[in-house]
Amino acid sequence: MAEAAMVLGVSERQSFRIKARIGKEGVRGVIHGNRGRSSPRKLPVKTRHRIVALARTKYRGFNDHHLTEKLAEAEGLPMSRETVRQILRGEGLASPRKRRPPRHRARRVRRAAEGMLLQVDGSSHDWLEGRGPALTLVGAIDDATGQVPWAVFVDHETTWAYLQLFWRIGMKQGLPQAVYADRHSIFWTDREPTLQEQLAGQRPLTQVGRALHELGITLIPAGSPQAKGRVERLWGTFQDRLVSELRLAGATTPAEAQAVLERVLPQHNRRFATAPAEAVPAWRPVDRSRLIQTLCFKYRRVVAKDNTVAFQGAVLPLSKRSPFVSWAHKGVDVHVLLDGSVEIYFQHDRLARFDSTTARTIGLHRTSGRREVSRYGPDTTTAAQLYAHAP
Repeated sequence: MAEAAMVLGVSERQSFRIKARIGKEGVRGVIHGNRGRSSPRKLPVKTRHRIVALARTKYRGFNDHHLTEKLAEAEGLPMSRETVRQILRGEGLASPRKRRPPRHRARRVRRAAEGMLLQVDGSSHDWLEGRGPALTLVGAIDDATGQVPWAVFVDHETTWAYLQLFWRIGMKQGLPQAVYADRHSIFWTDREPTLQEQLAGQRPLTQVGRALHELGITLIPAGSPQAKGRVERLWGTFQDRLVSELRLAGATTPAEAQAVLERVLPQHNRRFATAPAEAVPAWRPVDRSRLIQTLCFKYRRVVAKDNTVAFQGAVLPLSKRSPFVSWAHKGVDVHVLLDGSVEIYFQHDRLARFDSTTARTIGLHRTSGRREVSRYGPDTTTAAQLYAHAP
């Protein structure tokens, strides 16, 4: 019996059981008793059919892992991803996103604390899959944790979009120590410095570069897309999962897409964020008024003899505070805030303010040719809509 157990690959005790069954049932005693029986843990046929039907209709285009999460959260069908994968492959349903084996490379070590470095970028993609206008998603990802503090759908990748992005992050989290971005003309310029910049020893700055410099945020230009690979991989995830969520919600407008994005962002952060090496975050608190006066468009103008300022084809009057005081020939700063209002300053002293409605009435933010309706943002953006979101 010991030799027979070795040949059969079973224990000696099991070989005695097999011999006893052969004595009772004949040759059929060799067959295991569970042969032909279904596992008690096997999914019911109706459940399998329901999963396949959901994958073909309601959750069409969802990858295996995303579909597994939706089945557990929305349909009350908790199961493993491997089970879902086997069911779908058995029905000939392939994953819409191919899984590539990881390449061997030495990746840059993450920053130690949250808020030390933000990677920012924009992604032009058919987010609504033809159901609405073409949109660009502008967002940021924290280098230490992989969390997405904020993202926004806009028509194009513009300066206004990034200023709005930094406004929301600044009011919600605080100011990061550094920002990692590509060499887009929004962040970086190669123009020759003016005489005033040469005398001051300053390099030319864009509106975004100037705002980050005033806030004490270091701007790091990336030499290639691979250098800021964390945010590039984020777009790959969003172009898979977020597109499926937008399709599931039936979003057709930018407002509906933004609502879906704001609902998905907390779920994404819980699912993909990692713990930083240092528990104490590096975000720097910032005053609301400082953000408003920094994250805006600033232009230098000279006051005319009649105490007016020419700006974008309009003439802005300055009120006289005294008959003996004139602002003529003075250099002033014209600030265009994110809500479209215009303010004029002379050495930190505000001389005039025009709200967004008045600014449009007198001819500011006018269009020319194929430019946008407003170079500073959508017409629907008002002070109440933009600044009311701040905590």
